[in-house]
Amino acid sequence: MVDELLVKDLDVSVNGIRILDGVSLDINTGEVHVLMGPNGSGKSTLSNTIIGNPKYKVERGKILFNGKDLLKMKPDERVKEGIFMSFQEPVEIPGVSIFNLMRTAYLKSGGSTSELSAFRSRVSSLMSQLGFQESFMNRSVNEGFSGGEKKRFEVLQMMVLKPRMAILDEVDSGLDIDTLKIIGSMVKEASKSMGMLIITHYDRILEYVKPDFVHIMKDGRIVSTGGMEIVSEIKEKGYNYYK
Repeated sequence: MVDELLVKDLDVSVNGIRILDGVSLDINTGEVHVLMGPNGSGKSTLSNTIIGNPKYKVERGKILFNGKDLLKMKPDERVKEGIFMSFQEPVEIPGVSIFNLMRTAYLKSGGSTSELSAFRSRVSSLMSQLGFQESFMNRSVNEGFSGGEKKRFEVLQMMVLKPRMAILDEVDSGLDIDTLKIIGSMVKEASKSMGMLIITHYDRILEYVKPDFVHIMKDGRIVSTGGMEIVSEIKEKGYNYYK
């Protein structure tokens, strides 16, 4: 089955200030779209609007997932449809262990209690691939985590939950080269079975995840779309080149 996330002519404001101006995107299963642009251009506004953050007010346009109107759904309903988002600054949840969070999410998404043993084994295997020790399962969510650990945990959640559409908001920021390589390879593998939107300032992760489309956002609009050649253009000319 091919899933489709369609964003059409989207205008979004925050506190009465227009942030997005006529944004359109069409992402399908197996496609990797990358959204780049300067700070304040609206990249994170787009991701937060798709997932349903109430801070962001849709003034015009639509967001459809497989033909269903996401704007009529609460954030948890959008997640249940199969949409996942990793956050720039994941919150700490003291007292809630990594495994308990993952188990709850698994069961809420339709997992069976009779398969929890196999589920734990799969979580353990993915943790190992991401460079986590087994004892990490017992730690409180994001409490005392390094920046790299938070990013790896976001990817772990995506790999475990296996969403139909993933939005990764600066999952590569602040990572050392070894962590970037691990995350890049995992994201590349995951992208084979889901649609994916990667929001980034840099091209480093693109060495591992070869995007199908690269979009440049500036002043709340997508001003250019193409392939990897756009990344080379950015390096040469900078974002000021785009109008």
